[in-house]
Amino acid sequence: MKIQSVGVIGAGTMGNGIAQVCAVAGLDVVMVDINDAAVQRGLDQISKSLDRLVKKETLTTEAKDAALKRIKGSTSYADLKGLGLVIEAATENQAIKEKILKQVDEIVSKDTIIATNTSSLSITKLAALDSNPARFIGMHFFNPPPLMALVEVIRGLQTSDETHAAIIEMAKRVGKEPITVKNSPGFVVNRILLPMINEAFFVLSEGLASPEDIDAGMKLGCNQPIGPLALADLIGLDTCLAVMEVYFENFSDSKYRPCPLLREMVAAGYLGRKTGRGVYTYDK
Repeated sequence: MKIQSVGVIGAGTMGNGIAQVCAVAGLDVVMVDINDAAVQRGLDQISKSLDRLVKKETLTTEAKDAALKRIKGSTSYADLKGLGLVIEAATENQAIKEKILKQVDEIVSKDTIIATNTSSLSITKLAALDSNPARFIGMHFFNPPPLMALVEVIRGLQTSDETHAAIIEMAKRVGKEPITVKNSPGFVVNRILLPMINEAFFVLSEGLASPEDIDAGMKLGCNQPIGPLALADLIGLDTCLAVMEVYFENFSDSKYRPCPLLREMVAAGYLGRKTGRGVYTYDK
């Protein structure tokens, strides 16, 4: 079950990044979004990203041109027919993903593997919507996909060994390092990361240290490249809160209780870099 062609649904940050990674690795790619403008923005972003790699001399001009030729932009799910793998990389919203995946299931062949790029949603629940749930799997790429080495490969209860093996091989082929994860809220990385960020907000709310000193402490004492509060601003405080609420709801464990300060800042609209203000202030 060697994968030679990939469909990517969504031309946003994650979608175009995944499409780029696949094309650079020599796979033919169809990148689909809702309208021509969205598709073109995705293609433009890929071109700019590849230009940066050429400038850094990690990619040749010839390789860049070849990668761009392998990517076809489209607004039609019909173009996904005959592909070996389709990766859904739309907004992290259960209803939106369900709608997309049902449409994909109706179009692609029974041999096509279907994957969802999700950081929190249940693979088992999404697989249950598929006419052939054994071919469904989670592929959690990290942002930005061209630079981050990890892919969490998440098996739903229904995922077959053959599907899992094919996706592990594919992830390695595109230059990623996959880890296998069971289906559970947050999987592995975010299950560890988001409670740490949440605890940093508790430390801040208790006045134990300034934001700068909290972040400096984790960088200098734990060798982290970015402090947890600065990372929260990068991720988006609303996203951090939403993930913690999922954990709290699913595990019914007080250790996942969202910090009241985090909730208060989200209510104020202080969401981080994207709004110009979070824990820190940014020039928009």
